[in-house]
Amino acid sequence: MKIKVLASGSKGNCTYIETEKIKILIDIGVTFSYLTSELEKMSILPSELSGVLITHSHSDHIKGLQSLVKRTNIPVYITEGMKEDLSEKISESNFRILSSKNQLENLVIECIPTSHDVESVGYLIDEGDTSLVYITDTGYINRKYLNILANKDIYIIESNHDEKMLMDGPYPYILKQRIISDKGHLSNATVASYLTKLVGEKTKYIILAHLSENNNTEDLAYQTTKNQLIEHNLNRDVLIAKPHESLETIEV
Repeated sequence: MKIKVLASGSKGNCTYIETEKIKILIDIGVTFSYLTSELEKMSILPSELSGVLITHSHSDHIKGLQSLVKRTNIPVYITEGMKEDLSEKISESNFRILSSKNQLENLVIECIPTSHDVESVGYLIDEGDTSLVYITDTGYINRKYLNILANKDIYIIESNHDEKMLMDGPYPYILKQRIISDKGHLSNATVASYLTKLVGEKTKYIILAHLSENNNTEDLAYQTTKNQLIEHNLNRDVLIAKPHESLETIEV
């Protein structure tokens, strides 16, 4: 499995996944021209994509969806609860409705309900013995999913804000309350705590994603998670996903 985060942040999110049998995206919150440019660097055409998994309907996750569908007629994988929002933007003939567990070529894709202010999910994606966890835009991770998410090869997980930076910052109080609520976003400290419960012997990479450009820094996110992992004897490679540039390709 090859994974490349093409963009991650409040202005746009998109991740590319490739196996021997399939090429898919998680979210398309970037422009079609940006996507095309990033795929070209890997000698891939948008028409080669087999589908796009959508986590939720906020603009920073679907900004380029209409253009992508118009140009490629690509299947769009969503939950039933996303249909109402997305049917205003693309034809329902492109929808493929996900159940809790799904088979897509050689991938098993499990939807992990997340807690945001619209219908939202994360994904557990398995290819044989290799597993990817993708979770962003949630106020918390339900404890009943921790066991099935534990000891996976790669975690792409939200580390949105530093709580002190957020509360001391210029955002209106009501927005601060939304961000720290159960329907908001994971803080650095919260995700670091989750990772001490999730990271196992198989885990090779952790990618911290969806960092706020106003309420976080790369160093704060990195050090908060890295220090917690080291304290629990779980030292692993930690990467920071960027808002305006892609990360290197990871292969497991």
